Amino acid sequence: MQDAKEEVRARLAIEDVIGEYVELKRAGRNFKGLSPFNDERTPSFVVSPDKHIWHDFSSGKGGDVFSFVMAMDGIDFKEALEKLARKAGVDLSLYQSAQQGKLGKQKARLRQALDIVARVFQRELLSHGPARQYAVEARGLGRNVIRDFCIGYAPPGRDGLVQLLRRRGFSQQELVQAGLVNQYGGDLFRDRLMVPLMDASGRVIGFTGRLIHDDIKAPKYLNTPATLLYDKSRHVFGLSQAKAAIREEGFAVIVEGNMDVVSSHQAGVCTAVATAGTAMTEHHIRAIARLSGDIRLAYDSDEAGLAATERAIMLAQTVGVELRVIELPAGVKDPDELIQRDAAAWKQAIIAARPAVEWVLDRYASQYDLTAAAGRRQFSTAAAAIIQKLQDPVEAEYYWELAAKRLQIAPAILKQKAAAKPEAAPVKRPRPHQAQKQEPEDAAQRVQRQAETELLAVLLLEPTARPQLSQVPNDFFTQPPARQLADFLQHHQEPLMGDELPKELHSAANYVKIVQLYADEKYHFWDSPDRVRLAGELVQKAQRQHKQQQKQQLEAQLRDAEELGDTDRQAEVLQQIQTLIRGK
Repeated sequence: MQDAKEEVRARLAIEDVIGEYVELKRAGRNFKGLSPFNDERTPSFVVSPDKHIWHDFSSGKGGDVFSFVMAMDGIDFKEALEKLARKAGVDLSLYQSAQQGKLGKQKARLRQALDIVARVFQRELLSHGPARQYAVEARGLGRNVIRDFCIGYAPPGRDGLVQLLRRRGFSQQELVQAGLVNQYGGDLFRDRLMVPLMDASGRVIGFTGRLIHDDIKAPKYLNTPATLLYDKSRHVFGLSQAKAAIREEGFAVIVEGNMDVVSSHQAGVCTAVATAGTAMTEHHIRAIARLSGDIRLAYDSDEAGLAATERAIMLAQTVGVELRVIELPAGVKDPDELIQRDAAAWKQAIIAARPAVEWVLDRYASQYDLTAAAGRRQFSTAAAAIIQKLQDPVEAEYYWELAAKRLQIAPAILKQKAAAKPEAAPVKRPRPHQAQKQEPEDAAQRVQRQAETELLAVLLLEPTARPQLSQVPNDFFTQPPARQLADFLQHHQEPLMGDELPKELHSAANYVKIVQLYADEKYHFWDSPDRVRLAGELVQKAQRQHKQQQKQQLEAQLRDAEELGDTDRQAEVLQQIQTLIRGK
């Protein structure tokens, strides 16, 4: 789809697309605005029409028009391409294989059918008194939330929708593929309050229906089955309605039920989304993580909720997000019930969310008798199983100490138990030609990325300072494009501020353009001696940072050796620390 991507890019002015999200003002050749990723008063967000690149100086983020839409809308590249292609009037089917084109047309037909049904459901809600009464009085839903979620009502007839769609030219097979038909060929959804399931762009891909009469013998909730458009392992309910609030508030709330989401938005908690009950997957986490790295779970506190939280902790580790748990008051089964009682209590519970691992350890401690040998064994086994899977050593150390404190033993004893029965974590290898998904960054990673960009920006403009790259530690550049650019600069002295890039840098073109934009904005008017001096300072800073990281790693090894009573290892590590401090 590279040709399609370039056609879309050529038809759209990047400043026009970004201008729909950010208020931009002309600043010379570029445009400037307030960062959409940080709360700031001085504009640090720059868009370059010449390079078709944007860069946010406050967060260090940057890229092309596709990466911007992905970041703002919380969608993947394919969805961003489809959205921008519609805006540009580009027919993507012309760039697809025959099979892909056929599938694309098939999906388009299903979306048309679902759109028609969604509008019918909305009209039916307005005209059906009992359904409207249930939505407004029983569920407490106001006009705005009914509009935002396109809530409607499915009439009780056997096949009224099927007949309507057949008259509109849809085949029975298409209606089956759209998930609208029951096993008898009639309407799947009947006499239910209907909430459309939408993708991250707000397009209807299915429905969830809730009975409005609880005395009927039928499932209370009924969802669209798996279709070409709807996959519950990937779909995050409410994401299109919540994404703006998640970016603004800086966190997302995950609940079990779709009506929990609707009720939360009604109560002013617009960061709430849902993931098909407790069946959370890595796809769900990644979709939400595109908008925020702070995720708060509001699952039931029963065994299923505990197991789901444990799974979520592992998924959060894989994706690299911070996970917290929202505790509901005793006797409250779900957020919807709490909101009906006291919406303020729901908001307070979200604020008081606790780190997920801490919450799980507390649950273990309440389950097992820590005064008895069997209970202590069970607690230590469960605690060690989850702590040893944590990827950050500092975070893991904190929880080793917390769990050991519960048992009133040394953390080293717990670690010995975990080491006695090591669990080999499966190695995840990417499939051939599978693109690696970008994980959310923490504060330290953002600072590091900014340091890399700053140093390379100076060296782009000042070739005489490039020999100093030989003094930079080998592992300083953490981003592959940054390492690629640094290697090029170290072996070439020609200026690198033009639009035409050497072929060695074509695979890192977007990153190079971001660095060029950064250099042009910050250092273009500096004198050469000042740029050389700054390059030297940045190299020294990189050396100090590298040395500090080595020292922290050695100090962690020393603490482990002390806890295990390994005097030989203690002496060895101490010698390494002293050598590092002396700079030898």
